Amino acid sequence: MRRGLIALYAAVLLGLLALTVQASLDRGVLTALRELWPDPWFRATLADAYLGFLTIGLWIAYKETSRPARIAWLVALPLLGNIAVAAYLLKELRKLPDRATPEALLTR
Repeated sequence: MRRGLIALYAAVLLGLLALTVQASLDRGVLTALRELWPDPWFRATLADAYLGFLTIGLWIAYKETSRPARIAWLVALPLLGNIAVAAYLLKELRKLPDRATPEALLTR
C-alpha cells in the first residue's frame, strides 16, 4: 500500500507542478481570475476545491500535534491547493513502515 501511494502522490505532485508552471507562463493568476470569474462553472469549481481544502485541513489539524505545523499546513492549503495535499501525504507516507495499514495513515 505504502509504495503505491508514494508513487501515486509523487506523480500527482509532479503533474500539478508542471501544470502550474505551464499555466503561469501563459498568464498570471490575477489576470486569469479576472477573465474567468464571470463563468459560473469556474466559481462552482473554485468553491468545490476550497471546501475540499477545508475538509483536508481539518484532517491535517487532527494529525499534526504542534501548533506551528498546523498553521503552516493550513496556510499552505489555500495557497498551493492540491500541491500542498500531495506534499503532506508524501510526508506522512514516508513516516510509515512498509506494511502499514490505511488506518496508520489516517490516524495520529
